[in-house]
Amino acid sequence: MKMVMICYNEAIDAEVMEALRVCSLKNYTKVIGVFGSGETSGIHLGNDIWPGKNNVLYVACEDKDGARLLACVKELRKQIGKEGVKAFVLPLEDLS
Repeated sequence: MKMVMICYNEAIDAEVMEALRVCSLKNYTKVIGVFGSGETSGIHLGNDIWPGKNNVLYVACEDKDGARLLACVKELRKQIGKEGVKAFVLPLEDLS
């Protein structure tokens, strides 16, 4: 099993959720309004100097579903630019 972690600009929430739907994945955990700094995305602290926030989506899934979701995120990056969304695939050792 895999844990796919998708970090993305809150402005594209609908697009990321659509990617999840296209992949037929219904189970997820979403953390909204997170702050951070990325090499390509810049600083997002939700204030006047560094506006914007991010969301983080966690999806525990089978390996094949994780690969499909990663492909959807790669396609989304082509459409909106690399600064808006990034996905990480982590091994999931236990599910209880």
